[in-house]
Amino acid sequence: MAHELYTRTNQKIFFTGLALESLRKAESGQAMNAQALVQAEREAALFHLYGALLGACHEIAGYYHLAEASAPRVELLLNQAVLQAAPSPELAELVELAQQPETWLAQLLQAHADLFRPPQAPKVAKVDPTLPLIQAVRVDEEVSALTADELESWRQLLKQLVLRFRESLSEC
Repeated sequence: MAHELYTRTNQKIFFTGLALESLRKAESGQAMNAQALVQAEREAALFHLYGALLGACHEIAGYYHLAEASAPRVELLLNQAVLQAAPSPELAELVELAQQPETWLAQLLQAHADLFRPPQAPKVAKVDPTLPLIQAVRVDEEVSALTADELESWRQLLKQLVLRFRESLSEC
């Protein structure tokens, strides 16, 4: 693989597609561990999608020679401080998308961040002392709201954004 920044972005977009393909197979499967496979593939797709976004940010930061060009997380690049230090139209668009909670990019970032939060049971007053102290919780509740179609939509939107950015970043 070449040592160009775009190769990592392309690779992560491709890996997201593979994870989504496996997710769809797991959703249609009847295996005993189907629910675990679905969750694993959903998280893998989200992980690779976040990596593709980070790769796109690295492409932009590398093109403009930003000090944060090797930042290990998207959030370190998509903020007002970085944008003010080195304004660029591509970075400005990404920052704007990331800051508006209803956009696909903000939802992607939130879903990725949710992967690292511990599960929390809803706060309920315990009134009956005969109820068990330990209750089963599902760890896939937060992420399970994401469908394969929604993840694929985010993948396509990111792909289009990357291609558009690359056209404007070329020095032709």
